[in-house]
Order: sequence, then C-alpha cells, then structure tokens
Amino acid sequence: MTKFNIKKGDTVKVIAGESKGAEGTVKKVYADKLRAIVEGADIKKISKHTKPNAANPQGGIIQQEATIHISNLMIVDPKSGKPTRIGRKVDEKGKKVRYSKKSGEVIA
Repeated sequence: MTKFNIKKGDTVKVIAGESKGAEGTVKKVYADKLRAIVEGADIKKISKHTKPNAANPQGGIIQQEATIHISNLMIVDPKSGKPTRIGRKVDEKGKKVRYSKKSGEVIA
C-alpha cells in the first residue's frame, strides 16, 4: 500500500479542478479510492437525497463536501502559509516525520 503525504487534519490547498484555489481541512482520506474529503467554504459540494430518520426527521436534500483526488491537493506550509511539497526524514528520536520542503518545518 502506498504512503500518502496527506492525512486527516492537514490544511490543504486545492491546486486543480472545480474548487481550484480553495483551502480547507482534510476531514477523511479514502486510501483505496485515492480521494479525500476537504472541509471548507469554497469546496465543491454535492446534493444528497436523504430519507427521514432520527438524526434528520424532515429528510430531503442536503449539501455535503464532494471527494477530491489526492493529486489535486497540496499541503499548506505551516510557516509561510503557501502550498509546499512534503518530504520524510528521521528525527532525533528515530521516528519518521513529514517536513515541508520549502521551509524545512516539521508537519505534525
């Protein structure tokens, strides 16, 4: 299984597609489909028809975030706030960590 640079909770910028230029937080990553759900104001939304249930007694049409392919997302550098590529290195404790290629800052 391939390792992804993007994980749940990361701040990302959409670099291609309908939501290009939008920033948001990764809510969920679907590794088998190579897609992620990004939560944000300018992110593409889809309409989903729902039946009435306990959580939504009215039912009807709800708007929710669409999945975006991982190749169309880029992690935002914590230092500069701009999109950056990601590298992996071993820290002092011997643990692998992700870091920003632009600033060298470790990404949590």
